[in-house]
This record gives sequence, C-alpha cells and structure tokens, in this order.
Amino acid sequence: MMFIEFFIWGSWFVTMGSFLANNLGASGAQIGLAYSTQSWGAIVAPFIIGLIADKYFNAERLLGIIHLVGAVLMYLAYRAEDFAAFYPWLLGYMILYMPTLALVNSISFRQMDDPSRHFGKIRVWGTVGWIIAGLAISFVFGWDSEEGIAAGMLRQTFLMAAIASVLLGLFSFTLPATPPKAGKESGLKELLGLEALSLLKDRNFLTFFVASILICIPLAFYYQHANQFMTEIRLPNATGKQTIGQMSEVLFMLAIPYFLLRVGMKGTLLIGMAAWAVRYVMFAFGNAGELQFMLIVGIALHGVCYDFFFVSGQIYTDAKAGERYKSAAQGLITLATYGVGMLIGFFIAGRITDMYADGALHDWRTIWLYPAAFAAVVFVLFALTFREERNAVSRETVAAGAPGR
Repeated sequence: MMFIEFFIWGSWFVTMGSFLANNLGASGAQIGLAYSTQSWGAIVAPFIIGLIADKYFNAERLLGIIHLVGAVLMYLAYRAEDFAAFYPWLLGYMILYMPTLALVNSISFRQMDDPSRHFGKIRVWGTVGWIIAGLAISFVFGWDSEEGIAAGMLRQTFLMAAIASVLLGLFSFTLPATPPKAGKESGLKELLGLEALSLLKDRNFLTFFVASILICIPLAFYYQHANQFMTEIRLPNATGKQTIGQMSEVLFMLAIPYFLLRVGMKGTLLIGMAAWAVRYVMFAFGNAGELQFMLIVGIALHGVCYDFFFVSGQIYTDAKAGERYKSAAQGLITLATYGVGMLIGFFIAGRITDMYADGALHDWRTIWLYPAAFAAVVFVLFALTFREERNAVSRETVAAGAPGR
C-alpha cells in the first residue's frame, strides 16, 4: 500500500514543471498554480477525513474509491492539450489525493500494536516507491532525456500514475478492515487543529510556527523548479539523480536522534535551515559539466533540509503539545506548512522564475539566489529569537520518532 501510494505521487510530481514548461508552454506563474494544488488539497484534506472517513466509511474502502476516481482524473490530465484543460483535472485530483496520505497512515496505525516501533518500517516503503518512480522515468523509459522531452514523453508520467492508481484502488479493497472508531466526533476546531492555537502563546513555539511557514517558501522552489532547471541545463538523467534526495532522507532520518541529543532542538533546526541556503547556492553555481558535483551535493542535502527541520519540528511539536493536543498540534503544523506556507511559496517561486525568463530559457543563477538568501534570513531570525529549551524533547520522545509525512 505505502509503496504504490508514493509511487503514484513520485511518478508525476517531480517532472510536472518540466512537462508544463516544455510541452504545454506554461509560464512560471502557471507552474506555480499547478503545484499549489498540493496546498489546496492539504487544506481540504482534514474535512474529507474528519467529516467522511472518521464517521461513515471504512478507511480502506474510501482509499480504494478515491484512487479509482483519481485514476480517471489523472488520465484526463494526461489527455489535456493545454494548461487551461490540464489544471482543473489536476486540482480535482490533488483535492482527492492529499487526504489519502492520512488514510494510509490511519490504516497502518490501526493494524499495529506499537506504531512508534513498527510504523517507520512500513512508511519507508513509500520513500522506496517514490525513488523507483524517479529511476524508472530516467533510466528505464528515458522520458526526461533531451530527446524524450522534445518528443513530449513526459506526458506518459501521468498515464503511469493513472495505471498505478487503478492498481492501488483495487488493492485497497483487499486491505484489513479499518472501520470508523465508534463514538468519534470531530468539530471544526479539531479538524483544522485549531484546538492547538493556545500553544502559540508560548513564544518559542510561536517562533517555530512562523519559521515553519517561512521556510516553506524555499522548499517550494525545489519542488516546483528543480527538475525544470536540471533538464533545461541538460543534466543527464535528472529525475533519476533527484532520487538521491529521497535516499539521503532515509539516511539522515536515522541521524536525527543523535543530533537532537547532542546539539539540541535549536541546533538541529538551525542545521536544517542552513542546509536550504547551502543547497541553493550549490544550484546557483553548479552546472551540468565539470561542476555537476555541486548539483549532486545540493540534491543530497535534501535529507538534511527536510529531516532536520520538518521531521525534527514534528518531534518538537509532539513534545510541546502534550497528550491533550498531540493530534491537533500536528494538524495545525501540517495546515500551516503544506497548506499556507507552500501556497505562498509556489506563488512567489512562479513569479520570480518569470522575472528571469528569456523565452524558454532562464537565468537560473539569479533565481536560485533568491531562496538561498531567504533561507539565510530565516536562519538568522530564528537563531536570534528561538531559545534553547533544556529537556524540551526527552530521550523517550526521540526514540519514538516523529509521525510520518
């Protein structure tokens, strides 16, 4: 289940910017609009899960229905000939897909006696699925090669996602029964994590909360334009090489407990933010020739960028919330980052990319220096305003790990 769930997402999300720019003639603003469908899906997701799955339907059946409907929408996006026709199908698809991330977690948790011990071993197969999708695009099919892009082969990624959606949709009906929990009621505050707003009275948590939103702006540049940048400068097998980022994510996940216990929560979060600035400097000055190693290092830093800030941040949120607000606090952070933060980030990234476009080509060095500078500013502000909290995260909390993405 986890493998196919993230194979579907990884099969089209990484290369969509390249496809839209090269095959549908989309502008940076339009590409930003396409990627922002993820944010709208994240904003709508709590309502679908809280108002439907938690009350009326078995999670595995709803997962199956959503993926079968999603397969149709992805196929219609595959058939679209221009951005105006493509965007509505994608928006509908992502409003349905984003809730499935919570559904697969829910199905997994309900079958485990000790999720803190067992969930990571299941969730890692989602990352493997994303990696396999990227490797297939580059090294098996060659859809992201110069010839493949010219021939419009990146369109096939949406067909691949549609086929995988059918497979997961059918497979979902064979999963263990996961009925709604008896007597579970969720109001609007619980659905959006608004119960946890009281945590913002804590100055440190407020600082972390604002930084989480702001750091999503540099993150949006990577998701939205990294593949477009690498294919435009003709980096061979760009999509396959980008899977190095997911591989490093798995490795650095293992390093989080060591850093949290050795350098503390503030130090770990700062390392994550600094990695964003370094990554974009690497992108700005690297190239597809003798300086290709700078691009590879920038990709490999994804593990530090994501894990040390976002995963460590989930652990910090879990520790600060306490038993009463654990779920609400995680919902609030998810809404703030993948919803509001990424929505702002995709908008800004698209506008800045358009500012430095010359026809189909871009001044990528200047473009990448924007998120590098922004990440550096967030780093400095966070360093000055966030106070280290001794014993904020216990050894038990670190050992348990963070909730899955």
